[in-house]
Amino acid sequence: MEYSDKARVFLTAHGMEPERFPMRDAAAAFLGEMELGLAGQKSSLDMIPTYLSSGPIGPGRRAAVIDAGGTNFRASSVLFTESGAEIERVERAAMPGTHGQASWEEFMDFTAGRIAPMLEGAEGIGFCFSYRAEITPERDGRVIRMSKGVDLTGYEGRLVCSDLKSALSRMGVEGVGAVLVNDTAAVLLSGVAEQRAKGYDSLIGLVLGTGQNTCCELDTGKIGKLGLPAGSTMLVNLESGCFDGWPQGDFDRELDAATNNPGDHLLEKMCSGAYLGELCRLTLAGAAKDGLFSPAGTEAALGLAEFTSAEADRAACGDGGPFSGEDARLAAELCRAVFERAAKCVCANLSAILILTDKGSDPARPACVSADGSVIRYSRAFRECLDAELEGFTARALGRHCVITMQDEATTLGAAAAALINA
Repeated sequence: MEYSDKARVFLTAHGMEPERFPMRDAAAAFLGEMELGLAGQKSSLDMIPTYLSSGPIGPGRRAAVIDAGGTNFRASSVLFTESGAEIERVERAAMPGTHGQASWEEFMDFTAGRIAPMLEGAEGIGFCFSYRAEITPERDGRVIRMSKGVDLTGYEGRLVCSDLKSALSRMGVEGVGAVLVNDTAAVLLSGVAEQRAKGYDSLIGLVLGTGQNTCCELDTGKIGKLGLPAGSTMLVNLESGCFDGWPQGDFDRELDAATNNPGDHLLEKMCSGAYLGELCRLTLAGAAKDGLFSPAGTEAALGLAEFTSAEADRAACGDGGPFSGEDARLAAELCRAVFERAAKCVCANLSAILILTDKGSDPARPACVSADGSVIRYSRAFRECLDAELEGFTARALGRHCVITMQDEATTLGAAAAALINA
């Protein structure tokens, strides 16, 4: 985007101008942290092995799915057909522990009771577990911490899938396999049918909503910390929102200092829906303090008690909101700059993955970025900027090509795929 001199001088003075973000250096820095994480060395990217892989799924296969995500719980039955995956049946409920304390055993009995009716004809269970867990080679997960307002007791160190199978056994249900998958790996696997139909050369998972994360599939020989031979593949969860290797501006630092985890999840704070609105609000307030707005515009900017990411997106696209005239045009430029830099962050993240995996070099067979989340789905300003960066930098400058696809109910479909491919 072409910025006015007033906007550009202000953004440069505060280290927030999008051009301050050097794409080639940014992608290289991200690539370096990925390699350190894979080697088990100190890195802001955990590069967590999932012990899952992708692969084709033939028609007529069925899986049961548990999606324990935040405060919501879903149990589903998913059937793969010639035309893709279909959710045949779904039951929704509140997560145990959201309306009063519950024990881990109560949660497992609740889960077993909800998934048992979905098991008819199912080859396995995909358990999408959106809480911190240490993934094991058996494709299970040892719980580290519950969060998101869920009050469970006695969960520490419990094995999710193993305990589920024990709960099912108490109900007389035996012999069903289960695999644990996090939401970003599930989003990646939701693109399996699309990859098969369109001939994409690889899959990348991208979640960009309240938070930010990416997932990719690597040859096991590149995951040095596991000491496995080359020749097989495994999905790796980057936890990319934690990346801390790119320069921050004044308003990034102001936002970070006010959070409950200063110094942590710095990439997420530059591009995710939980923070974009506040980052725009701080930028507008900074412009008001520097005297860029009229008296009415200054009052409007300083009077914003909160500014959601959706409101910031509309402002970046020309909806003046509380601003009018020249003030509205300046507000649009400043908000647009925040979204443009966010798009550059995500583009550099995806580009580094394409380099590491050595995929997307043939424009006729691009990589498939299977994506989900409110920002990637609904932010017009972000998506316009991201598409421009993927074309201008990733494709033209790097010679790497990818397309973004989105599936409805992506985590459910991906968890079903995980069960059928890996159970």
